[in-house]
Amino acid sequence: MVYLNYQKELTMTNILVCDDDKEIVDAIEIYLNQEGFQVFKAYDGEQAIKMLKEQNVQLLIIDIMMPKLDGIHATLKIREYSSIPIIFLSAKSEDTDKILGLNIGADDYVTKPFNPLELVARVKSNLRRYTQLGNLNVDNNALFKAGGLCINDETKEVTVDGESVKLTPIEYNILLLLVKNQGKVFSIDQIYENIWNEEAIGADNTVAVHIRHIRKKIEINPKEPRYLKVVWGVGYKIEKQ
Repeated sequence: MVYLNYQKELTMTNILVCDDDKEIVDAIEIYLNQEGFQVFKAYDGEQAIKMLKEQNVQLLIIDIMMPKLDGIHATLKIREYSSIPIIFLSAKSEDTDKILGLNIGADDYVTKPFNPLELVARVKSNLRRYTQLGNLNVDNNALFKAGGLCINDETKEVTVDGESVKLTPIEYNILLLLVKNQGKVFSIDQIYENIWNEEAIGADNTVAVHIRHIRKKIEINPKEPRYLKVVWGVGYKIEKQ
């Protein structure tokens, strides 16, 4: 029953899509409408800000590069008065701008050309995170967070954007190690020796398999992970959020 109520709640959600490419806006509208979302449209940052002040919008999808006012400067202005989730649309050549956008207040990003199903999944996950903020009531010493990824080490529970994730004990311990030390790169040997408490001999495949399983469980798109990153030739880390 709770799930059904949540689905009903989603159908009443208003989303603003802002991109100077009308075809992209129209395509996103089609996919979001199919999921029951109401879509408002804007074609530059100035229009987006005006629309946000006029309409009751719960989430913004905005392109980085646009005329008049780009996504970066629009986000700066929006964050002066609103904390709604903001998802950036960015081309691969705009990685620097994408990182800047996350630093100044965007919540997530999708790289063009994007899979519409991935975009819809990110919309839903950001809405869940937004509506559940402040609902956690746990000892902070036992709570470890990286963006929407949360580990409660008292109850051994892992959630991503409010949804429970089932991990094996080994997977849990690997993830906990990385989240506790987010931003720090661990080699395969370091991960193995920390988790198995023995010398790492031929540990590459063992660790890699567990990492792959963890990614499948915590990432919307395991091929472009947001949390569990590989540092080629060095090891793995949980990205600081």
